[in-house]
Amino acid sequence: MTNHWVDIKNADLIIVMGGNAAEAHPCGFKWVTEAKANRGAKLIVVDPRFTRSAAVSDYYAPIRVGTDIAFLAGVINYLLTNDKIQHEYVRHYTNAPFIVKDEYQFEDGLFSGYDEDDRRYDRASWGYEMRDDGFARVDYSLRHPRCVFQLMKTHFSRYTPELVSRITGTPEDRFLHICEAIAEHSAPDKVMTILYALGWTQHSKGSQNIRTMAMIQLLLGNIGMPGGGVNALRGHANVQGITDMNLVTTNLPGYLNLPNDQHQDFGEYMELKALKPIRPDQISWWQHYPKYHVSLMKAWYGDAASADNDFAYDYLPKIDRPYDVMQMFELMHTDQMNGFICQGFNPVAAVSHKAKMTQALSKLKYLVIIDPLVTETSEFWRNFGSYNDVDPSQIQTEVFRLPSGLFAEEDGTFTNSGRVIIWKEKGANPPGEAKPDREIIARLFLKIREMYQAEGGAFPDPILNVSWPYNNPEVPDSGELLREISGKAVADVRDADGRITIPAGQQVAGFAQLRDDGSTACGNWLYSGAWTATGNMAARRSTADPSGLGVYPEWGFAWPANRRILYNRASCDMDGRPWDPRRAPVAWDGQRWSGPDIPDMRPNAAPEEEVMPFIMTPEGTARLFAGMNEGPFPEHYEPFESPLGYNPLHRDNLKATNNPAARVFAQDWASFGDADEFPYAATTYRLTEHFHFWTKHAQSAAVTQPSQFVEIGEALAQEKGIRSGDDVVVMSNRGEITATCVVTKRIKPLNVDGKVVHTVGIPIHWGFAGLTNRGYLANVLTPYVGDANSQTPEFKAFLVDIEKA
Repeated sequence: MTNHWVDIKNADLIIVMGGNAAEAHPCGFKWVTEAKANRGAKLIVVDPRFTRSAAVSDYYAPIRVGTDIAFLAGVINYLLTNDKIQHEYVRHYTNAPFIVKDEYQFEDGLFSGYDEDDRRYDRASWGYEMRDDGFARVDYSLRHPRCVFQLMKTHFSRYTPELVSRITGTPEDRFLHICEAIAEHSAPDKVMTILYALGWTQHSKGSQNIRTMAMIQLLLGNIGMPGGGVNALRGHANVQGITDMNLVTTNLPGYLNLPNDQHQDFGEYMELKALKPIRPDQISWWQHYPKYHVSLMKAWYGDAASADNDFAYDYLPKIDRPYDVMQMFELMHTDQMNGFICQGFNPVAAVSHKAKMTQALSKLKYLVIIDPLVTETSEFWRNFGSYNDVDPSQIQTEVFRLPSGLFAEEDGTFTNSGRVIIWKEKGANPPGEAKPDREIIARLFLKIREMYQAEGGAFPDPILNVSWPYNNPEVPDSGELLREISGKAVADVRDADGRITIPAGQQVAGFAQLRDDGSTACGNWLYSGAWTATGNMAARRSTADPSGLGVYPEWGFAWPANRRILYNRASCDMDGRPWDPRRAPVAWDGQRWSGPDIPDMRPNAAPEEEVMPFIMTPEGTARLFAGMNEGPFPEHYEPFESPLGYNPLHRDNLKATNNPAARVFAQDWASFGDADEFPYAATTYRLTEHFHFWTKHAQSAAVTQPSQFVEIGEALAQEKGIRSGDDVVVMSNRGEITATCVVTKRIKPLNVDGKVVHTVGIPIHWGFAGLTNRGYLANVLTPYVGDANSQTPEFKAFLVDIEKA
């Protein structure tokens, strides 16, 4: 979230799209109801189903699954065509004036630099035209034919209301009504926010779904504003924390990158990552990258990381490709991985194409499950009849279950969707032989290190030299861990005159105090300052909100620097005056930036210095034109399983039917179905009564929603001779499930490019483990393809057939 949960109450218009906040986030949705009750805010919902969010909305529009980019691109075209943008904001705070190289092209659905064999782009032609002094060329009149603004107008001009309706199935009058409502919020004193969730991310172009809405918010001037932003509603109290710690194989904590095999030299890599400004007088905060990287390595390796060995840079693996979850299961499936440690994760249920998951795990030598509860993954080898039809005698994988504590049985921190880190106490000790996660991991590490010490091994240094300074090595204290993550001086930190500014052993006040000389250690630069020399996290529980904006500055700690609204400098004009004085998180007071929030800016950067708000980019601006894996502008591509079988935008170019940069493993092409055999669009979703796959184990939730069902509209039910309560078989090219059918008015057929498209809705929560009645995993049906940037599986748009059982 660029903003935070409470800030939703400051919005004038709330769009829920790519999610179902009332049902999937019922506690957080209270801030939507407060905005409606206290501000008269309007709520608009765009969804394939008439959801519980839609039921309390002021306006609803249906949409075909997998066509969000076409809808949002049409909104962009409407704003540009009708001059409904905030001009000063767009001119100064986005890269609209930047001039793009003349080699850049877009033709027939493909951008310049496309390599069809590798299914990837060479982005060299997408760069800016540069001046001799190293700064980018700009045209603040926005008239240059190759400035981002003009290229954007040309790119999105194709998305007319008529075409948007043909692609999405959204009635044209409903689409235009929403465009008009959104356009009103280009006024400086009106603010819109967007709430989304997995309904946008779980697509083969999920990242571009989100970026298209970010572009809309930039054109309206709504990023950095209270009540504005682009807000991802995370599905668990600590999903944001997991993301921040970057427990994925391409990243390090704090969104630092793991070097690839082309970057063996430490100095060259640090120079590459320390991005210099490409606009005069601009701050480019990533130019401090070496400070964050070196401090992380000091936290991990202590004295073993020094300038003499490039701060243990050679200890880091240099990856030859992204080792995301889909890549890992592909390696298992092709006999290239022997073992898998699975902690707090249920991939047999949560990753697409259940059959492939089971086959992949069956080829391992060992599988270690660290989880408080039985999961489908821990039981993948067990036969449960048609729900999990396997032969255990043919599965050689040895499965170890290590019972861990529940989140309520451990103290420490959660980081919620709004980036707010909150300390929690544990409610009870884990039962029986269950251990806290940190104890399990610590004991595994200590035993592995002991084996390396006794037996040696290939390059043992990264294991033997890990810093492990905890008072109880087998059960590190949560406070110790958070202090390590927050950061401290490991040697006296001195200023340019040699004076000690932070004595060795003292916690740093924030990431601005981190150094690249080895004198500081910090486990995650974004969390730096969470635990300072003057106070710990457990004491940050004040409910004071002097501004009335819901900032609550002493409740928890919001990364970075306890800032509640990212890019809040953009809430003011170039002279530092708030666009809306009634909702001003910061303002220039003549000496410094001040206000209820922490300024996202050097506090004494006077407006005349023209330091722009988006300090993480070398431009200092937000990017309307950006180097995503499938292109610098969003473009509608069909889901990999499309009810049309072609892209209405590029009917004559099959290469542009689906996302041309999405990675598809060779053997998975055959697993995709087509509309001739599987004529109906399908999507998955969540219910309030269940939380993912966990609450199947809770008796009360199992009683509330005991059995699996699927949902279809009345028109499809009549066509197929299905009544509500009938058992039905839902089939895709990867498998089939049987469930009770709910016939509902909530799903209507859509007219898509002259074809009637029906939608089948499939809740995800059932499986063969837990207290609910046994059911089929929804991912029996879903395809093995993911977003081109994050590789998130495409759960939200695929093809099925349905028949009465």
